[in-house]
Amino acid sequence: MNILRTALLERAGFRFGERGTQSSRHIMLRELGELLHALPAGANRLDYAAAIVDENVLGKPTLATRRATRQRLIELYALDPAVPLFRVLRRLWEFDGRDAGGRALLALLAALARDPLLRVTATHVLGLAPGQELARAAFADAIRARTGSRFNDAVLAKVAGNAAISWSQAGHLRGRTRRVRRIVVPTPAAAAMAVWLGEAEGLAGHGVIDSRWAAVLDVPGGALLPHAVEARRLGLIRLSAAGNVVDVSARTLDPGPPPGCGPRGDRPSQETSFPSGPDTQV
Repeated sequence: MNILRTALLERAGFRFGERGTQSSRHIMLRELGELLHALPAGANRLDYAAAIVDENVLGKPTLATRRATRQRLIELYALDPAVPLFRVLRRLWEFDGRDAGGRALLALLAALARDPLLRVTATHVLGLAPGQELARAAFADAIRARTGSRFNDAVLAKVAGNAAISWSQAGHLRGRTRRVRRIVVPTPAAAAMAVWLGEAEGLAGHGVIDSRWAAVLDVPGGALLPHAVEARRLGLIRLSAAGNVVDVSARTLDPGPPPGCGPRGDRPSQETSFPSGPDTQV
């Protein structure tokens, strides 16, 4: 899953570089859900940080663990209403309500935009046939082929293990000791998120409907369209389709940051990317 690094995508909330969160944690779906449940939609980045570290809403045993959890969740999701990707995630998270499967897909889509290492694993997992087992050695080899000599064997195994958990949390794999591929079914909110991400990359029309983000939702080759139609019916996106012409946009999902980016009126954080080498695709 190669995404060309651009200033426009970085401003949208994408992250690039050679490092990624999967070397230490998975997508932390439970923690994200508990955190967003604990804080109102208007919370700002300081509120999220305080909730994790000072208030310990996630029930972590030590201060060091709370701080590490805060850092990993920021890497994966930004937790900052100044970042467009997080604003869209937060809005759609509330829309999906109690649909755990839909929220899991929203988390995966956001994490793929922000975690270069998770993107490295996407092609292998999505290429598995339904019911096919994720072979650990083949998975590690696929990651090695993309990362070269960057990781020693121990770190590589950890990346593969965390990524397998991430895809399991999202619903693409089932089982624990033996993980096998399953097909996910996108909710309208997940379809809207896929449209927004494709549009953020500069795609339009059929390019949005048949984007890499649609493939993540297991609806490639234009199969996202019926789900996009439902998202339009619910007022999440704009869509018109006539013959071979498709006009679709999710720009209305993000009206922009709230005044002051939160109740405390703090300044937005400065997003930085993972360190990277000379290559521009991750």
